[in-house]
Amino acid sequence: MNQVDTSQKVVLITGCATGLGKALVETLSRNPAYKIVVTARSHRLEHLRELFQESDKLLIRELDVTNESNVYSLVNEIANLWGRIDVLVNNAGICYRSVVEHMDRESEMIQLETNYLGPMSLIRSVLPIMREQMNGHIINISSVSGMVSMPTMASYSASKHALEGATESLWYEAKPYGIKVSLVEPGFINSDSFKNILLPKKAKLSAKLKGPHSEYYNSMSPFIESLMKWAFATPESIAHKVEKLIERKNPPLRLRVTLDAVVFSILRKLLPEFMFHKVMFLLLPGSRLWGHRSYFGNRVRAKKINSSAHA
Repeated sequence: MNQVDTSQKVVLITGCATGLGKALVETLSRNPAYKIVVTARSHRLEHLRELFQESDKLLIRELDVTNESNVYSLVNEIANLWGRIDVLVNNAGICYRSVVEHMDRESEMIQLETNYLGPMSLIRSVLPIMREQMNGHIINISSVSGMVSMPTMASYSASKHALEGATESLWYEAKPYGIKVSLVEPGFINSDSFKNILLPKKAKLSAKLKGPHSEYYNSMSPFIESLMKWAFATPESIAHKVEKLIERKNPPLRLRVTLDAVVFSILRKLLPEFMFHKVMFLLLPGSRLWGHRSYFGNRVRAKKINSSAHA
């Protein structure tokens, strides 16, 4: 093992090919205080090498967070090369949009493996290193969906709720060893990430054929896209906030980094639960008509058929 250099923090970041991960690498690479391990899945590596150039302070490596052997192999490589890992940023994620009825087990597992089980594997792999150092910082990129669930986002919200719960427990467990733990909670970000949204097979079919629940997709998708286009927060602005979070001596457990995330957290505290959900439902576009075509329409047609049969 090489002689350990403690003059620079070693930062491991997942999901660096686009969005916040890319912006975070760009931000931290300008700061001489950091050595960075930049990662993405195999099909994004070529793109990653076009964006960044390897040096004595920046490594580009393949990482599939759902592959536990890949996770432990990379962490061991970093520990052998640079002797330490000071900051882990779990940023890689995936988003399936679907009502609960249309979600399938395969898509559900991909969602959980990427957004929850993968980050937990990384955390388990770096914890012994940080514990021996008596120092470290684990940063999990969560979402406003980790505190507020929305229609067509059940699976995504479930994965982020799981990450939030585990991170809160970890905060208590890691604190005696000098390891800091933080959740970063962005809401709507002005980016093209909505183009990466995935739909399971049943959701695609329903949206295409205007089947049951298609009204949810037809109203929620444009609504979310418009909110993202009008959002003030950008991947770059959030990356700067994450950099400041890393630099803080006593970072908070939760950091809400967009205005809507702050507003949602305040509303959840101020409003009784029944009122909060009622207000949220009424504010969603077209919500008063949801179910009319798929449920009430079918019921009316069935009633007419039965009436005709008895006539």
